[in-house]
Amino acid sequence: MSNEGIEGTERFLSPGRGQGLRAVRHFAVGELVFSCPAYTYVLTVNERGAHCEHCFTRKEDLFKCGKCKQAHYCNVDCQRGDWPMHKLECVAMCSYGENWCPSETVRLVARIITKQISHFCLFCSLPVCDWFPLTDLDKMDDEKQEMNQVDILSLHHFYSKHINDLPGDQALTELFAQVNCNGFTIEDEELSHLGSAVFPDVALMNHSCSPNVIVTYKGTAAEVRAVKEIDPGEEIFNSYIDLLYPTEDRRERLLDSYFFLCECTECSTKSKDNAKMETKKLSSPPEPKEIQSMVSYAKNVIEEFRRAKHYKNILLLEMCELSLEKMGAIFADTNVYMLHMMYQAMGVCLYMQDWDSAMSYGEKIIQPYSVHYPAYSLNVASIYLKLGRLYLGLEKKTQGVKALKKALSIMEVAHGKDHHYVAEVKREITEQK
Repeated sequence: MSNEGIEGTERFLSPGRGQGLRAVRHFAVGELVFSCPAYTYVLTVNERGAHCEHCFTRKEDLFKCGKCKQAHYCNVDCQRGDWPMHKLECVAMCSYGENWCPSETVRLVARIITKQISHFCLFCSLPVCDWFPLTDLDKMDDEKQEMNQVDILSLHHFYSKHINDLPGDQALTELFAQVNCNGFTIEDEELSHLGSAVFPDVALMNHSCSPNVIVTYKGTAAEVRAVKEIDPGEEIFNSYIDLLYPTEDRRERLLDSYFFLCECTECSTKSKDNAKMETKKLSSPPEPKEIQSMVSYAKNVIEEFRRAKHYKNILLLEMCELSLEKMGAIFADTNVYMLHMMYQAMGVCLYMQDWDSAMSYGEKIIQPYSVHYPAYSLNVASIYLKLGRLYLGLEKKTQGVKALKKALSIMEVAHGKDHHYVAEVKREITEQK
């Protein structure tokens, strides 16, 4: 059966995976497979004032909503376009003032409910209703169920006065589970978080650790492009997770977040695991127990850093440096757990405007990233972009242009040659001539 609205693809029952998408014609590398608008979306609070609330355009001269003074827009047309969704938050923000603080997920769910109510039929026509089977709710651990309940309470607290007839707790539990499992994070060209969205068509794609498409964003629309040649009849696979990590780690992440055990070709062959888990060249190689113990340490540090990250202070850099020193006794610099903490350290240095240290970390990361990630990876492109812009800021023109060109070669495939991010990078390169 053809998938309405997505020319060149069709829905089908993928063996062992449920619903999926497959190609009905050939797609070349870099070709747009399909694009679709968000069913609904929300700009992250941290980007208010820098991006338009409606179209996500990055501008310096945005104007504020006259009522809440929080939402910003390109022009009157954008403000009018966003009003059906923004009016819900506008009233709530005016009511709660500084105490208005629902999570991004809660904000997104509130918009889904509002949109469904405006169509007179809550849930019966919900386009995400088949994303998350009820049986999978039983697979949620206690922590996820507790987080769900916190979100439900937050929704009631901040929106019950402004949304008539909120659904019951069971329906909300299902909806939050659907959004947590199938929602999308909209990111910019450097992979900075811009907001969250629901794309039912994009969610139809199944996962592979060796995907043949990549999802990028143009404003609030999702674009799916081929990163491998796709022949008619081939299933279209996206990646749900960061592909840096070895097989065991990826499988754990997929099982924890999406409730399935990945059996893709990459997971079956484990072809990149040895390189990803490279150890230091020592006279006496580390024992398997030592390696596993260090992996456990690395995973704990990664989780600890994730929890502490919102503090954005110098202690984060100390945490990175200490963990790198400890892991470096066994792991090579190209080991993915070392790279993870280098990437975090680079981010902290950028935040602290320590440009030289950020550049140093980026230089250590980029080559192994290029080996560990698939071709046309946004993770690789974003490091080249950051390095290129750092080099130019530090008056290293030749290195800066070279890095930006490396980023551009990936972005032209992943984002498409007509994307405004591609145009921005081309302009940065041209300005150096």
